[in-house]
Amino acid sequence: MKCLCSSLLLLLTDIIVKKVIVIGCPGSGKSTFARRLKSVTGLPIFHLDMMYWNEDRTTISKEMFLDRLGSAMSNSEWIIDGNYMSSMEMRINECDTVFFLDYPTQVCIDGIEKRKGTIRSDMPWVENGTDEEFVNFIKNFNLKTRFDVISLLKKY
Repeated sequence: MKCLCSSLLLLLTDIIVKKVIVIGCPGSGKSTFARRLKSVTGLPIFHLDMMYWNEDRTTISKEMFLDRLGSAMSNSEWIIDGNYMSSMEMRINECDTVFFLDYPTQVCIDGIEKRKGTIRSDMPWVENGTDEEFVNFIKNFNLKTRFDVISLLKKY
């Protein structure tokens, strides 16, 4: 598996990638990066948030989510964008390339602020307000989740 940072996107023209995951804290730019990667590689993109969330901000069952993810992963080529620790190992095990967007907390908070009011292809609704629970998750990401991601990446 190749682990590359986002600043190496231009080098992809020389690297053959078929199954890519883009992971990192919410607001780090995963979906934006994934869309740019798609424009360089032509690989189909799948957003985990679109698989998991409904337009009314309710979620689907874990079983249905894993079915949708499995369907996407059954393709011979893909970019899958999203963190979702519960399925990360499955995605890491199947991919040939990981992009871990590992940025400071403030960069990620600024990222969620910038996307407010924007229609996005990676979310089934437009974010307008501030979800304090979500902001707190971002503030704590580098304290816990980041280390879980790094530990998982080290296994592969």
